[in-house]
Amino acid sequence: MAREETFYGVLERRGVSRRDFLKFCTVMAASLGLSSSSAATIAEALETKRRLPVIWRHFQECTCCTESFIRTAHPIAGDIVLNMISLDYDETLMAAAGHHAEAAAKQSMEENRGNYILAVEGAIPTGDDGIYCCIGGRSALEMLQEEAKGAKAIIAWGSCAVNGCVQAAKPNPTGSVPVQAIIKDKPIINVPGCPPIAEVMAGVITHILTFDRLPDVDNEGRPKAFYGHRIHDKCNRRAYFDAGMFVQNFDDEGARQGWCLYKMGCKGPNTYNACSNLQWNGGVSYPIRSGHPCIGCSEKGFWDNNGGQSMYTHLSGVPGMQIGMNVDTIGVMAVGAAVAGAAAHATISAVTKKVGESSEPNDK
Repeated sequence: MAREETFYGVLERRGVSRRDFLKFCTVMAASLGLSSSSAATIAEALETKRRLPVIWRHFQECTCCTESFIRTAHPIAGDIVLNMISLDYDETLMAAAGHHAEAAAKQSMEENRGNYILAVEGAIPTGDDGIYCCIGGRSALEMLQEEAKGAKAIIAWGSCAVNGCVQAAKPNPTGSVPVQAIIKDKPIINVPGCPPIAEVMAGVITHILTFDRLPDVDNEGRPKAFYGHRIHDKCNRRAYFDAGMFVQNFDDEGARQGWCLYKMGCKGPNTYNACSNLQWNGGVSYPIRSGHPCIGCSEKGFWDNNGGQSMYTHLSGVPGMQIGMNVDTIGVMAVGAAVAGAAAHATISAVTKKVGESSEPNDK
């Protein structure tokens, strides 16, 4: 019987060097918040374990999660979906089509019952018996319910699958809902973002394959390693926020100097994601660094959270700060604190000088 090919075996056959492979394992260990020694554990798992069978469904979405992932600048991460896993079905990436494609999905589910991962990209319309998204004559709702039964776990890729995204925006004419609103008896890991960062997607798959379990998640089912901090916490413009220096419009001097974008509608203080840590395109940049406010795309209901107003609407409340704190008062407080500090320094200097003068010997 032929030995099943491992992930590393595929990479080796494709000409990926041992050095790059180990570098990838180290990056994944760091991204997952593991110790440096865990890189060896990840390397061993990828060298010895069979590839993870995956059925990847695209429902009500724009395919940006897959498109973002396969265009990552990371030297190896772009190969993860195609090589670390046995991608037995994916409308976007597979060569087969029609009845042959559906037959491949059915065969994989039968051969790997209880052991395959069901990856879902896109929301699921439930209105009018789900007729707004059908593949091969079956609705997305029907396929999700059937394919989830034999799955080991479900990964909801992107905000569409995690919280409905723009499809579920008011008035939600198709009755779109996220995966977790339908499937209640299977472990689900939510990987929100529009789209998620490629290295985050790679990290989730790496963790499952290495440790045979889902990564630790928060109360919304998101992996803590990537969604445990607000973008605001590690933002490159954070110092300007603390100093009360805000961009007032995109053409002012503050914008040219790189000041905080909070008053331009930035949702960084409300958004949990790894953008300011991992960044995009191989760590090159992320929206805020590039001069655009965060729209909070990884948070539930981000499309409706402005009360029907523009996403550039300024929100005055600042989560995580003392009760009653308002961003509009931060600048005043910062200036006031600076003035008070200067006054205190001047007072202390004057007292010190006076004490020094009185302690000098009298030569008269």
